Amino acid sequence: MDTGSGRTTAGVPPLDWAPVLGFGALTLAVGVTAVVLLWIGHRVIGAVQLTLCVLLAVHTLRPWP
Repeated sequence: MDTGSGRTTAGVPPLDWAPVLGFGALTLAVGVTAVVLLWIGHRVIGAVQLTLCVLLAVHTLRPWP
């Protein structure tokens, strides 16, 4: 670009927070469900939910800057 045109080159676009917040809310819901299931004695189902919670947390935090 011309230096006198008043325009600058475009940098990296800002991060879209909607997927991060959406997956974060889903992760929180799954985590709370896992803790409740473990607390009431459903160990296998609670462990599966907890594993799913960890996978969702990793997926949620992957685009973190």
